[in-house]
Amino acid sequence: MNDRGSMKLGRMALVALVAAGLAACAGVRDHRGYVADPQLVASIQPGVDNKDSVAKTLGRPTFAGTFNDADWYYVSRDTSSFAFRNPKVAAQTVLHVRFDGTGNVVAVDRTGKEKIATVSPLHAHTPTLGRKKSFFDELFGNIGTIAQPGLPGSKR
Repeated sequence: MNDRGSMKLGRMALVALVAAGLAACAGVRDHRGYVADPQLVASIQPGVDNKDSVAKTLGRPTFAGTFNDADWYYVSRDTSSFAFRNPKVAAQTVLHVRFDGTGNVVAVDRTGKEKIATVSPLHAHTPTLGRKKSFFDELFGNIGTIAQPGLPGSKR
């Protein structure tokens, strides 16, 4: 192979490497949860529908209420992420269907991503009670404690 051919092969390898690197950094979109059909959601009417008709129209809920099953929730979330970063919420929909004691629909509420709560820990570590041990105390602290009389695991 001459110098011109090896230079051309080197350029092609460089272009392939750059293309593979850019493909690895591509954004990823993801949908999780319920796939809501706006026409089906709009067809649920308070005072007209009941649990059976809602289940036939929308399907089983994502989850029911914690203390009773008079509240049904249909949750969907769209996220997007770039490269190795944490996903960010692009859209979220929570459809809340409330029922009365007889199982008839009382209200249908819809909320979006404005209800998302961000929880940030106060510190980077969890405080514990007791004395603080250094790395070497943790590493070498058990030397000599095994096989002493009166300790668990020791033989008499």
